[in-house]
Amino acid sequence: MELSDVARKFVVHWGEMGSAWGVNRTVSQIHALLFFHGRPLHAEEIAETLGVARSNVSNSLKELLNWKLVRTTQVLGDRRDYFETSQDVWELFRTVIRERKDREFDPTIQMLNELVKQADFDKEAPDAQDRVRETLKLMQSLGSWSDEMLRLSPSTLEKVLRMGASIQKFVRG
Repeated sequence: MELSDVARKFVVHWGEMGSAWGVNRTVSQIHALLFFHGRPLHAEEIAETLGVARSNVSNSLKELLNWKLVRTTQVLGDRRDYFETSQDVWELFRTVIRERKDREFDPTIQMLNELVKQADFDKEAPDAQDRVRETLKLMQSLGSWSDEMLRLSPSTLEKVLRMGASIQKFVRG
């Protein structure tokens, strides 16, 4: 499949953005291609369109499946697996937030809780104890906030985001 200039720019930028967030460039580009294109594609078509090795596509699709950002589907009369992503940006946003919370925030909160509960934690310098406790408090607050935001409907979440921007302008004067 030949990409238009607009599609190519979108896919390339999505890959750059993913790299900036610590996500493999090809993983991000495949997601962008599926999102922009809006219909299921098989791995060979993805590899050909992006000009990357089939093995790279396979590994990248596994990563996207692990993150629940793509799903496998079938096309009648074709034995190959096809891959698609949600076309709803709010669903994608919620998936990324949920997955990052599960993979990053929750394990960090657990580890910090375990540190604070260790008998020898009290032997650490008081300022170090304070920093660890403040980090735990921040992580717990962000985790709770994330849980609450994930419970909101997309329209309510959008209103909260707009309201947050308004509050920020008010606070700054």
